[in-house]
Amino acid sequence: MPVSRTGRPPVQRVARPASPGIAGDNPLRRLRDRARKAWDRPLTAYYLILGGSMLITVLGLVMVYSASQITALQLSLPGSFFFRKQFLAALIGGALLFAASRMPVKLHRALAYPILAAAVFSMALVQVPGVGMSVNGNQNWISLGGSFQIQPSEFGKLALVLWGADLIARKQEKRLLTQWKHMLVPLVPVAFLLLGLIMLGGDMGTAIILTAILFGLLWLAGAPTRLFAGVLSVAGLIGVILIKTSPNRMARLACIGATEPKAGAADCWQAVHGIYALASGGIFGSGLGASVEKWGQLPEAHTDFIFAVTGEELGLAGTLSVLALFAALGYAGIRVAGRTEDPFVRYAAGGVTTWLIAQAVINIGAVLGLLPIAGVPLPLFSYGGSALLPTMFAVGLLIAFARDEPGARAALAMRQPRFGRKRSGGSRAERVPRRWNTMRRRASAARSSGER
Repeated sequence: MPVSRTGRPPVQRVARPASPGIAGDNPLRRLRDRARKAWDRPLTAYYLILGGSMLITVLGLVMVYSASQITALQLSLPGSFFFRKQFLAALIGGALLFAASRMPVKLHRALAYPILAAAVFSMALVQVPGVGMSVNGNQNWISLGGSFQIQPSEFGKLALVLWGADLIARKQEKRLLTQWKHMLVPLVPVAFLLLGLIMLGGDMGTAIILTAILFGLLWLAGAPTRLFAGVLSVAGLIGVILIKTSPNRMARLACIGATEPKAGAADCWQAVHGIYALASGGIFGSGLGASVEKWGQLPEAHTDFIFAVTGEELGLAGTLSVLALFAALGYAGIRVAGRTEDPFVRYAAGGVTTWLIAQAVINIGAVLGLLPIAGVPLPLFSYGGSALLPTMFAVGLLIAFARDEPGARAALAMRQPRFGRKRSGGSRAERVPRRWNTMRRRASAARSSGER
């Protein structure tokens, strides 16, 4: 046996057996497994909702500033007029989002009836002469003085989500959802009351979003196919009647897929110039602020058609980024609704997700020429404080529900805040080993579980 210079036998190194599936594993498969593990972490939905909503809001502020400058100057206003109003609404909405994300579920349920009552009262107040005002032909606004207005129908979406989720959850707890009358009453009559108040002002776009929320709640409640189809048929019949009796709505329907500003008797100027804006953007766009269509060619460039200006200035890369953010937000909402055991959380999260994704699909589909122009803003992105405030409160609901998941609660409880940590007694030298001991205990626990 060979010996070393010290006279001791050399240490025999035993080769460790390679872990199965690691040595000859495909790097792409390992990357996929790591991505899947990261995707399944408890806080994934929390980060997707918080990060996605914040990115959409910030990018929306940038695009509102870019798209609204020319419109403001044409109205003899400062170039940053609309941006400042939207920024103020975003600050207020951020406070609402933070408050909603910190509220317990019981408080959310307690707010359902007051918000519904306030929404119905304000939506009825719109029809009072001298109180309500008309914007673009729709009588759905209340003037707050000066340049500030509010659209109560936007808060009707939040009211239907909270009240409908609370109603269905209470009926499920009493096992009443097996009877069709409890499935429909009073959810459907109250929803039709809100729809009637909205349609009195002529705003069919908001009515479509409210209908989508209603069907989302019925679907989550497990409505039978025949019952679901019956309600859908009634709503579809009413929608066809409302479209057939309105020349303006028929003209919007005729502009689907139009490539010329004049498509027969219909004036498709806005729809066609939205396509022009998207087509001229290319892959990476003409540059932020360099849109041509916003110079009076594209109506409502900073509201309903802000996605077209985004495509012109930021190109395909910018529009796909916006779509990816909305897709992530929708996935996170579905994940929160699917993993919870609380019926109210499931229905509220599903209702909010249906609201945001349906409104985004209708707005983007209209800009792309695939759907009729419904006059609904892009959630969190388009200009409009009345739409931004309830939407950010709804996002705060999703954040609160994502934080309330058992795995998320445990993950958040294990975290130590970097700032504002409570100071314990003793000197700094006495506190440092305590933190080191905590890290050492975690490391020893990891070794004992077989991790390297």
